[in-house]
This record gives sequence, structure tokens and C-alpha cells, in this order.
Amino acid sequence: MSLSTPVPIVFVVDDDICVRESLDRLIRGCGWQPKTLASAEAFLALPRVRSPSCLVLDLVLPGGLSGLELQRLLRDRIELPIIFITDFLDVPKTVQAMKAGAVELFTKPIGEETLLGAVRYALDRSENTLAQQAAMRSLRARYTLLTGREREVMGLVVSGLLNKQIGGELGVKEITVKAHRGHMMRKMKARSLPELVRMAGRLGVAVPP
Repeated sequence: MSLSTPVPIVFVVDDDICVRESLDRLIRGCGWQPKTLASAEAFLALPRVRSPSCLVLDLVLPGGLSGLELQRLLRDRIELPIIFITDFLDVPKTVQAMKAGAVELFTKPIGEETLLGAVRYALDRSENTLAQQAAMRSLRARYTLLTGREREVMGLVVSGLLNKQIGGELGVKEITVKAHRGHMMRKMKARSLPELVRMAGRLGVAVPP
């Protein structure tokens, strides 16, 4: 792993100190960074991270927020996949956890390779999600660089109009449309019309009727 690549973080939330210590050693042995906590409240107090990460979460946490309640509070953090662990299988809770997007749910004791396989999958998913989020932020930043007229031209271009037709819609000369279109394509870093159409779709750019 290069120095510029953040070390993946595996959060563990379990009220059993023996489980936390065991998983801490297992996670460190794989080269990941463990962060173990005894309660959901302690996890929520942590700052949000922007490195690949996942959460190994006890389904039942006594005395405070349950694992399912924490999962519900984290529903918007799609970059943080959750792996549930539990002492006793509870079918309704298991169904609820999986429907809400949990990666896996294991009953203790858990085989090391079984758990590590799920953690690897979760970290890969987290990394891919973070990359997609970063790409979307970059795309939005490029779109903010466009002038109002360039945004109009972009909307008309992706609707399929030719430069001459766009000029008629906007009441400007075709050569002016070409200039705006060229500036817009460079700012958006779009190498082709199909790529620009995909960008517009991701941005939700309104296409004129």
C-alpha cells in the first residue's frame, strides 16, 4: 500500500470487551486499522472519515441504541457498509438488518476467514463508493464553472440540437454557439457528445423540450 493510500478502517461496536480485543488483533493482522467501541453512542461521537471503512456491529447492544437503531441512523452513509454479528439468531431482526442493506449477519462464534472475507468485500465496496462520490463532486465543481449561457448551450446540445438550431433557440449566431460550446466542453472535460450526455444525466441537467 502506497503512502498516499489511506489505511482502511474497520470499526467494531460490541459491548463485549473480549470480542473487541479479539477483533482488534485480527484486523491489525490484516494490515487494516481497527477502531473498537463499546456502544453506538461512542461511535456516533466519532468524526466521519473519508477513507475506505466498514462497521462490524453487534445486533443487540444493551443499555442504549441497538445495532438496528444505529444502522437506521447511518442509512445515508452508504460509504460505510455494515456487517452484523450476534450471539443469538433472531429471524425478524436478521431480515430487518438485511433489508436495510447490511452486507452480512453472522452468529458468534465466527470463523476468522469467514469474517475477514466479508470485511474485504465491505472495504472494497466502500472504496468504490468513495471513488464514485469523489467523481461526482468533481463533476459538480466543473459544472459550477460554466456561465449561464454555457449551461443553456449544454442543455440544448444534449437534447440533440445542432449548432444552427441552438443559435435559433437562443437568438445568436452559429459561430457564437460554437464558441460557447467549445468553452463548455473544455470546462466539463468532455471528450465527446456521448460523454457529455452521460455527464448531464448524472448532474440531472434539464433538457429543453
